[in-house]
Formats: sequence, structure tokens, C-alpha cells
Amino acid sequence: MLAYVFWHRAAASVHEEDYERALVRFHRSLSENPPAGFCSSLTLRAPELPWLAGDGLGYEDWYLVENWTALGVLEAAAVSRGHAGAHESAARAMGTGTGAVYRLLEGAAKLEDAHAAVWVTRPGGAAALEITDLLGDGFDPERTSVFQRSLVLGPAPEVCLLSTRTGPDAQTGVAATRLPTGWRAQAAAREPLVG
Repeated sequence: MLAYVFWHRAAASVHEEDYERALVRFHRSLSENPPAGFCSSLTLRAPELPWLAGDGLGYEDWYLVENWTALGVLEAAAVSRGHAGAHESAARAMGTGTGAVYRLLEGAAKLEDAHAAVWVTRPGGAAALEITDLLGDGFDPERTSVFQRSLVLGPAPEVCLLSTRTGPDAQTGVAATRLPTGWRAQAAAREPLVG
């Protein structure tokens, strides 16, 4: 399974409520008429996106697809009959954005239940680590999923750990003590948009 993750901010002249309505409309369009190989999608408010240029409230969109072919189908479908109007409305209102494609390494990808996200970034030039080097004890594959960046379209973290856990144990599974010098693990506040 692959996840196309897109981070973005509304254009300065666009009201937050209008932008969010456009985003929800596009995701609803995909849900109601899913392209082949499309699994699910979700858009979230993400107040802190340090890898995205600009200031202010940001958004994080997740699109889960079965494979690389399905990602191409999604790309074509998003701007084709059935979804074009909803996509164009959101795209016209966007100010800045960047994205990446991640592949699921472990766990169950349950976007709608993912209450916590921990993003792991490595400094430029650092050698890649095995994912087991980053994970601590307590990884529960039924409640947590690990995605690793496969294709970058701009600045983007290396690994994302999504968890259905809430409260103080939401970050269980990421061992800060296992991160080499210069690597960072950052918990991200996220709030799903529903419409």
C-alpha cells in the first residue's frame, strides 16, 4: 500500500472556512466515486508543518492507494470528469504545497482512526536506518502503522508513525533514545475535517 501525502496552506486571500469546504468536497467526491485502486483519503488540519513554506494553519491530505499504478489512476481521475470541479475549486484556493509518496512498512493503515502522528526526519547526508532502529518497544501493528518516504516532491519527513492511541501513550513506538544525532521525532497535532 502507498500513501500520497500532500501538505498545503490556503492562499492569503482565501477564508479558512471556504478552503476547508473545498477540501472536504473533493475528498467526498473521491469517496463517492473512487478510482480503481483507491482505498481511502482524509484531510486534516495541521497547525505545525515545519517542512512546508509559509506561516499559519496548514493542512495534511492522505490518499491511500493499492500500488503505483493506482497512484497514476488517482492522478488522472482527480482532474477528470466526476472530480474535476471539486479538485479545481480546492486547487484554485491553495497558496503553497508540497508532497511525498510513502509506502506502508508495518501495521494497519486506518486513516480515519489515526489520532496521533509522529514524523521522523533525518539530516541531509545521514545514512538511512532500518525501521527497527527507530521503533521502540510497544509497537502494536493493530493500532499503529509505519510509513516510509518513497518519493519526495519537496521537503518531507523520512518516516511517519500513525497511531490510533490517544493520551500520554500516543507516541509509544517511537524511541527518541534510538534516534541518531541530528534526527528528530516530532508529534503532530491533527484534526480531521468532516463534512
